[in-house]
Amino acid sequence: MSERVCLITGASRGIGAASARELAARGHAVVVNHRDSATDAEAVAHDVRAAGGAALVVQGDVTEPGDVTRVIDTVVGHWGRLDVLVHNAMTPFPITPFADLSWEQLGTKLDQEMRAAHLLTHAVLPEMIDRRYGRLVYLSTGLSRRPRDGMIALGVAKAALDSFVRYVAAEVAPHGVTANVVAPSTVDDTAVSGRLSDELTAQLAAATPMRRLARPEDVARTVAYFAGDDAAFTTGSWAPVNGGLIMP
Repeated sequence: MSERVCLITGASRGIGAASARELAARGHAVVVNHRDSATDAEAVAHDVRAAGGAALVVQGDVTEPGDVTRVIDTVVGHWGRLDVLVHNAMTPFPITPFADLSWEQLGTKLDQEMRAAHLLTHAVLPEMIDRRYGRLVYLSTGLSRRPRDGMIALGVAKAALDSFVRYVAAEVAPHGVTANVVAPSTVDDTAVSGRLSDELTAQLAAATPMRRLARPEDVARTVAYFAGDDAAFTTGSWAPVNGGLIMP
């Protein structure tokens, strides 16, 4: 068996796909989760297997309790355990200023963001606590700390996620389980960056000290660090991956 079994939600493209490939390259078995992107997910798994790694594709909507239970049961049934959760799946959100933002829009984003994190964390923790080993890695965004016009729904929802992870980290630390947040700036070649104008994308790159947007591979390497044993004594942290755009 590979060194660790890692479930990556929303792994059919972007950060999730890059994280699956990076974790597999480091010797881990990876579970490529998707909601409705089977072809892309199978392509990621094919890449992993072609490079000599182990991959399993599992469909499931992380906001649906039955799907989450089925995904975890499938992983444990296939490999006997689950060591690492990388929660990357993005739920939809509007890009709009607060003046035009309805409570239904904001409330829906908050509900879906926290519902997914709660369901997944609840599902994976009991076995991790029993085995006294686990790695929880959650994808957030720099927008949870540095506002940008139109991004209030995403920024507020991810700020709630950031706080959730700190509380989980404090509670599970005595059981050998860590929980950390990886918070990239705008990442090139993702669903979010695809919704931005070329002009705004260029402005964001120019405002970054390293003069470019983050790439999925940049984020994946930080995810892999928190998923491994080099970060065994790091928990409750918020790790920016932004080329110096935000320096907390």
